[in-house]
Amino acid sequence: MRIAKDTDVEFDEFSRACDLVEDYYGDLIDEVALHAPISRRQLVAVLARAQLSGRGLGPETLDEQGEQVYQSNDETLFWLDGMFWRRLRENHNLSPDEGRAAREVHRRIIEAIDGDVGYYNRERDPFVLIERSHPTA
Repeated sequence: MRIAKDTDVEFDEFSRACDLVEDYYGDLIDEVALHAPISRRQLVAVLARAQLSGRGLGPETLDEQGEQVYQSNDETLFWLDGMFWRRLRENHNLSPDEGRAAREVHRRIIEAIDGDVGYYNRERDPFVLIERSHPTA
C-alpha cells in the first residue's frame, strides 16, 4: 500500500497504526471530527499516517527538529519546527482540512498533559509520538 510519495507500507502495518491511534486518542477523535469538515474515518487515517511518518523519523530526528515536552512509556510529546504538518500534507497529498484536524488532535493532547499552551503559535507544530507497540484491550 502506498501511503505517500515513495513510501510503501504493508496494509496490516497501516491497519495496526489506525488501531493504535484510535486506542490512544479515543473520544478526542470524535470531538475533533465533529467540528472538522472531514469524517472520523479520514481523521483516523491521517493520524495513522502522521504516526507512521513520525516513527519513520524516530525520536532522535524529532528531537533535532524541535523540543521534547514530555515523555512516558506510552508517548513522547514534541513541539516541532513548524514544518512537520506541512511536509506531511505534501508527502501524503492531504487536504488542508485533514492536516488542520490531525494537528488539532495533537495540540489537544499536549495541552491536556503539559497544561495551558497559551504560548502555542502557528510556527511550532504539536506532535505526539505514540510509544505503545499495540493497542491495549
